[in-house]
Amino acid sequence: MKAKGYYKKLGKILLSTDQIQGKIREIASQIEEDYKDSEVVLISNLKGSFRFLSDLVSYLKIPTMIDFIAFASYEGTDSTGHVRIIKDLKTDVKDKYVIIVEDIVDTGYTIDFIIKYLNDFKYPSTIKICALLDKPSRRKIEVPIDYKGFEIADSFIVGYGLDYKEYFRELNDIFIYDE
Repeated sequence: MKAKGYYKKLGKILLSTDQIQGKIREIASQIEEDYKDSEVVLISNLKGSFRFLSDLVSYLKIPTMIDFIAFASYEGTDSTGHVRIIKDLKTDVKDKYVIIVEDIVDTGYTIDFIIKYLNDFKYPSTIKICALLDKPSRRKIEVPIDYKGFEIADSFIVGYGLDYKEYFRELNDIFIYDE
């Protein structure tokens, strides 16, 4: 079976469940402080950020709306540099405070595209970026990350929503994947 071969390539744990959850609680506190008198729209870029969004919203104690988009720039383990729209928003975000929730920011292509797309076609009041993981060594386009979890080195990682060929999203820890 193909999947078993993939799972044999799991390397060491990069971030444990406890580390991840602790950081998410910190991020939630920052967002609460920044938006204590407001309502926010959290937009998750599917599929990788679904677990991060779910845990983040469970710690937030402010009014939130949630929606999902799907923009992709990856094939296998490499960014193509070309971003495709797979699923658009259903929520009207005009004049609203938007926080884009991402699993990882590396090249910056996808986040840059999403920011431009929302500003050009959806007209939010503000857009902030919330990323669990930041991989600045791969950055091609500088993008603002307003709420950042962990800065990581240039390794391919899986787990906690992050995948390789749709596998590993169910893992609670984040692992280095040995290709």
